[in-house]
Amino acid sequence: MNPLPVLVGKAARFASRLRGGGSAFPGLVVERLDPGFMGRALSTLPRGVVVVSGTNGKTTTTKMVVELLEGQGLTVFTNRTGSNFTRGVAAALLGEVDWRGRLRADVAVLELDEAHAVHFVKLVPPRYSLLLNVLRDQLDRFGEIDATTRLLERIALATTDTVVLNREDPRVAGLAASITAADVVYFGLDASLRSTFPNDDELRGAAGTAPASALPADVVLASVDGASATFDVDGATTHTHLRLRGVYNIFNAAAALAAARAVLGGSADNGRLFSSLAAVEPAFGRGESLVVDGQALELVLVKNPSGFRLGLKSFDPAGCATMIAINDNYADGRDMSWLWDVDFDSLGLGGVDLVSGVRAYDMALRLTYDDVRVGAVEPDTTEALRQFIRVASGRPKRIFCTYTAMLAVRRELSKITKVEVVS
Repeated sequence: MNPLPVLVGKAARFASRLRGGGSAFPGLVVERLDPGFMGRALSTLPRGVVVVSGTNGKTTTTKMVVELLEGQGLTVFTNRTGSNFTRGVAAALLGEVDWRGRLRADVAVLELDEAHAVHFVKLVPPRYSLLLNVLRDQLDRFGEIDATTRLLERIALATTDTVVLNREDPRVAGLAASITAADVVYFGLDASLRSTFPNDDELRGAAGTAPASALPADVVLASVDGASATFDVDGATTHTHLRLRGVYNIFNAAAALAAARAVLGGSADNGRLFSSLAAVEPAFGRGESLVVDGQALELVLVKNPSGFRLGLKSFDPAGCATMIAINDNYADGRDMSWLWDVDFDSLGLGGVDLVSGVRAYDMALRLTYDDVRVGAVEPDTTEALRQFIRVASGRPKRIFCTYTAMLAVRRELSKITKVEVVS
């Protein structure tokens, strides 16, 4: 193999990091110079590749699967920046392979955007795939949700060993009917929790298709009480406390457990799995908690109606200053009409101190229709964050933000407080 593309890619990665640039550019460089780089690097892993995809929860769930497998003694490669296009995976590989392009790991666990995963699985058929959900998100890219379902189906059909499906999402569970070359396992919810996690049809008030609750799930989320949860696995019930925030992350924990058990097979140590799960910290920007002026500041990523709805439900606004930052850049999705499908009544009592981002005025108008007081509107995120910290002095703070707004907020916060560097 010609090592030149790897060396050039590594040099591009080094230069990009010095400039504080995007994480995916070096991957684009190596893809252009050597289109087979990624396939060769990942093809030798003893336990193969796990692809995690779906509308909501990919980054946090991927992080959980990685830490669960590491807790079982495996060496895991992952794209931990959340750059989930194929070139993002290639860029992450450049940081781990040697100069000959060899990767020393037992398994790869990769978060992949639904559309880009289809291209990835043509290059690298995954041994395992974990498909989380199908919800309206970035309609300008994906079209309606049936198109997203078809993308996930192509991932499932390319999987060679085991496909892990969400039993409670009819579109995801329905993929099992077309899977013939791999085993299928499910994760799911106790009936008492189903109203907390509506599928897309239920979210819009449509009749939809009832979840296939009779399907046997390998892992079931049985109950949630704040940051504690009970799971049913192998006929046993386990109660554990989690560091993750938000009910949506706790359901993702059931998905991660099912995926890790699929990879481990008969060697899975459930006790160690739950110990590892209890130690997982939130992924960056997904309920991440920072400290500003001696008070907690939480970042909550929102990018579609289901995610925003569950975010509002998971975080009590009482006594907390609130900011919302909404961008409509490509990585956020350009169509922000979904904001009108979110109920903001829970913010009515305390109001929203500041609204920011490219679509700040759209967000402020939406809040007005729900009779939520808006303290100020400042489209420039840097200036808005400065104002927010000043007016919220002495109070805990929370910022709901779309993806690119979250990156901008983290970048500004890194100048005044400790922020985890993700590279």
